[in-house]
Amino acid sequence: MNAPETIKPPRTSNASPMQYKEHGAHRLIDDADQAVRKNRSRRATFIKWLRKIHGWVGLWGAVLGLLFGTTGFLLNHRGGPLRISTGEPQVSQMQLALPAEGLKSPKELGGWLKHELKLEGNPGRVKREPARAVAWGDQKTMQPEQWTVMVASPSGGVSAEYWVGNGFVSVKRTDNSFLATMSNLHKGVGLSVGWVLLIDTLAGSIILLSLTGVLLWTELNKRRTVGAVLVGASIVAMVVCGMM
Repeated sequence: MNAPETIKPPRTSNASPMQYKEHGAHRLIDDADQAVRKNRSRRATFIKWLRKIHGWVGLWGAVLGLLFGTTGFLLNHRGGPLRISTGEPQVSQMQLALPAEGLKSPKELGGWLKHELKLEGNPGRVKREPARAVAWGDQKTMQPEQWTVMVASPSGGVSAEYWVGNGFVSVKRTDNSFLATMSNLHKGVGLSVGWVLLIDTLAGSIILLSLTGVLLWTELNKRRTVGAVLVGASIVAMVVCGMM
């Protein structure tokens, strides 16, 4: 038998060949498989960062969230048929002599009371009623100008009433119970701007926890219809209960 001197390689078709890339030592994967793996890697990285954000934000707001959850429950039941009492405040009154040089404004009265009585908290509501004529039986008399000052703190408050021309001011002190003090912390009564900004960070944390929680649920749970039903039911319950 006569063998050919050369062996020609078989012709290849006109279709473009499948592109392969080396993967590891011995395995080849095509472009489609590589794209799927890239998408999976990106999804895993996204879920990893979501979990980190959710965890660290939750840790930041854990203590404040516990405080505000408890006080929010008490504030929600401060009245009505399901009222929960936070205790009766202790009230005391006294008359306090004014300084010899006198006071010129309600604001100055509030500052003097805070210094004189070593009060905590910040001066709150200030009211100034001008002098006016009032009826007394069948006569008319002139009622002097009246000042009302409030100095509030979470643990209690002081209200002062002064009639211009008097040599003294009437002071009423209110001491709150522990539960009432916690509720005032929730409302920010008599607290500084620093506390208000701190609570703003808690509010932002709650928003972030809600968003990251929903994203984590949608990424890790395939039953998205159930999630949509739960969210819709919560919105409907909120609207219905709010309109009752």
